[in-house]
Amino acid sequence: MLRLTELRLPIDHQPEAIKTAIAKKLAISEADIQHIHIHKRSYDARKVSQIILIYIVDIDVNHEAKLLAKFKNDPHIQASPDMAYKFVAQAPSTLNERPIIVGFGPCGILAALVLAQMGFKPIVLERGKEVRQRTKDTWGLWRKNILNPESNVQFGEGGAGTFSDGKLYSQIKDPRHLGRKVLEEFVKAGAPEEILYISKPHIGTFKLVTMVETIRQTIESLGGEIRFQQKVVDVLIDNGQMRGVRLENGEELHSRHVVMALGHSARDTFNMLHERGVYMEAKPFSIGFRIEHPQGMIDRCRFGKFAGHPLLGAADYKIVHHAKNGRAVYSFCMCPGGTVVAATSEPNRVVTNGMSQYSRNERNANSGLVVDIQPSDFGDNSPLAGIAFQRIWESKAFELGGGTYAAPAQLVGDFLAGRPSTQVGSVEPSYKPAVNWCDLSVALPDYVIAAMREALPEFDKKIKGYAMHDAVLTGVETRTSSPLRITRNQQCQSLNVKGLFPAGEGAGYAGGILSAGVDGIKVAEAVALSMTM
Repeated sequence: MLRLTELRLPIDHQPEAIKTAIAKKLAISEADIQHIHIHKRSYDARKVSQIILIYIVDIDVNHEAKLLAKFKNDPHIQASPDMAYKFVAQAPSTLNERPIIVGFGPCGILAALVLAQMGFKPIVLERGKEVRQRTKDTWGLWRKNILNPESNVQFGEGGAGTFSDGKLYSQIKDPRHLGRKVLEEFVKAGAPEEILYISKPHIGTFKLVTMVETIRQTIESLGGEIRFQQKVVDVLIDNGQMRGVRLENGEELHSRHVVMALGHSARDTFNMLHERGVYMEAKPFSIGFRIEHPQGMIDRCRFGKFAGHPLLGAADYKIVHHAKNGRAVYSFCMCPGGTVVAATSEPNRVVTNGMSQYSRNERNANSGLVVDIQPSDFGDNSPLAGIAFQRIWESKAFELGGGTYAAPAQLVGDFLAGRPSTQVGSVEPSYKPAVNWCDLSVALPDYVIAAMREALPEFDKKIKGYAMHDAVLTGVETRTSSPLRITRNQQCQSLNVKGLFPAGEGAGYAGGILSAGVDGIKVAEAVALSMTM
């Protein structure tokens, strides 16, 4: 097959226009084109008056070899790459141990699935509950102010990505097309097939729930075992070699191959690993607020007369500003047509995140509005100092919210003017259980507040209305990524504990569902190779 890239057509083109454009590009007859497969569809909205669709297509065509020779110097016409996933190993029939995976978020799920597909029958230990019971517990916080520290937005089957926009795109380098493997497994589990070709695929919470259950069943059918409410409280290490784990109930499971697919909020587990001498280091992350605008305003700013077009859906955005104090202010985890959600996992702390359903049809757009934080800001050289830093501001948010898991909130106009907000404006905040209007200038460090106040008017120049008076800021967003990295070598093993495989977002090697899934595959491959050497 041939792959053509940068095939550009108007947004309202007719279906047959794709074939016509291909024939024109290759200078051939349309009759020579046997089959067209759309590999990717994206759009260029830089000119809102003339939005263009951009295609990457794979085609079966007559005289392929001649065409390849003719266009050998054209980077947009090449042979289609082989994107089929190839397993790196197969479990031997004499295998006498099973790998252990701690955590069943996107990274742990893909690691377990790939290991199961290779015949290694992994044992998965998840501290939280299965996804449907976990959903009930999460709604318990949103509706009744009842937090379950072991079953919430952060902990449980599916990981933190279950209660998010379900974004399935990433900027990671992926020369082996592992991201394609992740997407294909999601489609097998019930995700819409469009995630394989649209440029910014997403699923949404409700679809993620059923997908996660289906993948779990697949792992179990291949001999894998998933144990819920099984919290790992210790690791068994002998002379630098991993030997297994100890559970909260006292049970010990023995294996020389343990994958730590932790989420970025597994603070007690980080502390335990640090106490056991596992090498780790502090890393940068970002903190800030959630900002909400009317979704219709964002649609009109981004798409103009094409706002509401079915191929475009609810508009997103990505913006950044480099403040005079040296801080970067940027949008994070933007959720079109979504809601701001309570995402704490610890009592007496408030944390926000964003979530959308597949339809993205809620009235508000929300995004993290965050500022970069460096280890030098923590005031401590400990690898765990970032966690302590996060907790300070999460506890402050709980206090400002009134001590009931309500979140502190402020109108953007009041935030810029330096006065407290006292009531809602035209933008209704979506955070549940409630918001408490206040002055957010004391909710984060002064340098963060200063950078955000500088950035908001600049963002308004890019998206008219971004700094509108009634836009809502809700605090605080502190868990943008892991505050530490459990450093590993080229074999994906801990620098000082053989057989310990740090993986995914909590270990500092991913950020989002797709990159976490890709890292899970990489680590599963490393485990398989280690077990068959």
